[in-house]
Amino acid sequence: MKNILAYNRTSGILNQLADANCSFEANYPGKPLKRQPVHTLYGGAHLFKSDTAEKMGKLAQNSLADYAPNFVTFAQALGLKGADNLPQNNREIDALVADAGKNGVDPANSATWLAWRVYEQVSKKLEREAIEDFRLDYEDGFGIRPNEEEDAVAVQGAKAVASGMKQGTLPPFIGIRIKPFNREFVERGVRTLDIFLSTLLKESGGVLPENFVVTLPKVEIPEQAVALIGLFKVLEADSALNSGDLKMEIMIETTQSIINSEGEVTPRKIANAANEDSEQNRCIGAHFGTYDYTASCDLITAYQTMDSTVCDFARHMIKVAFGGSGIFLSDGATNIMPVGPHRGKKLSTLQIRENMETVHRAWKLTYAHIRHSLAHGFYQGWDLHPGQVPVRHAANASFFLEQLQESTVRLKNFVEQASKATLSGNVFDDAATGQGLLNFFFRALNSGAIDSEDVENAGVSVEEVQSGSFRKIVEARRK
Repeated sequence: MKNILAYNRTSGILNQLADANCSFEANYPGKPLKRQPVHTLYGGAHLFKSDTAEKMGKLAQNSLADYAPNFVTFAQALGLKGADNLPQNNREIDALVADAGKNGVDPANSATWLAWRVYEQVSKKLEREAIEDFRLDYEDGFGIRPNEEEDAVAVQGAKAVASGMKQGTLPPFIGIRIKPFNREFVERGVRTLDIFLSTLLKESGGVLPENFVVTLPKVEIPEQAVALIGLFKVLEADSALNSGDLKMEIMIETTQSIINSEGEVTPRKIANAANEDSEQNRCIGAHFGTYDYTASCDLITAYQTMDSTVCDFARHMIKVAFGGSGIFLSDGATNIMPVGPHRGKKLSTLQIRENMETVHRAWKLTYAHIRHSLAHGFYQGWDLHPGQVPVRHAANASFFLEQLQESTVRLKNFVEQASKATLSGNVFDDAATGQGLLNFFFRALNSGAIDSEDVENAGVSVEEVQSGSFRKIVEARRK
């Protein structure tokens, strides 16, 4: 039988499709295999020292010890799943904590096991690496000051970062937030960027810290991001940096940065403009600014909250705009600080209780907000106070640990089934589910929510999980 679709009549059609497919794949490379920090701790640049991250980590540990000395108290303060079933009086709490410390906890006792594991993971995380990402803030956390003062702080901050590089005291991720590139602040933003980077490179011998990024706030039009990339190129050309070394992240904080005057979805247009003429993507992250955004929506202060439906709309727009792009997304921060009303060492019993209740209320609110973000697929967020850091790690731990036992069984079965299906020549057509389970362990492990032993219990190795590809695991098992 003669084929109707002759090659010479279809090659042009298929070539056009091939070009379109290549363009699509370039625009949507998928989830990056690089580690994403679970949070970014912001602080005024004028307060930053070379050991700030270490000190903040110690303060986070102290907060946990002072306001949640055991896993039962912590679980009840946050409202972990099943926490209502845990003991309420001190004698029973002490007995349970002592028994768990000696014998561990049976996973079958789900409420106790979850509370115990969350506390264990948070304690280990705070000891090992409490602060994952820090941003020296020259914007809202610094304010509007005389040029001479901001110049001096830009030099001071750069020297502190260079010192931290030499001492090994910086967190795994670090960067600066400059002022926005709107008409009012662009000159000040450029000036701080120039002074900071020039000083840093001079002090460090021309080397940037690992995972260094420049945050551009209140981006409203693509041209603002393009301008920052242009400045990056000048700075790299006039220094020892390689082309593409400087990276940026944009902040989505206004209605105009969600939908522009033409009715177009703006976030991806901004990132695309920044990455348009670069072989390596310059824009690596997009952060949502809760309070500026809700203010731009004309919400009064009482309704400017992380879990507002107004924010959910923006998150969904951002999530869809950047889906498959490889750009990391981050949510905002809870602005209620976990700080008790009473200070000093000689506090009365009543004052101690009031401090505990105040901190626990703030913790519970922060925990609820972080879990809300995680449920919407935002695996990073801002923290504004070291007392929020234990809650950040607890929210991540509980989010993944609640699903650990089921996910362990399912991934182990999927890997076995996929390998057998391949070996027998059958088509295994549910790889997407297996990939989803692998993504679970990838994020859970990188966040510190689980340990390597938990990964191995699912029938895969840490190396296989870090590879990020369920298909590759199956193919390797087949060979």
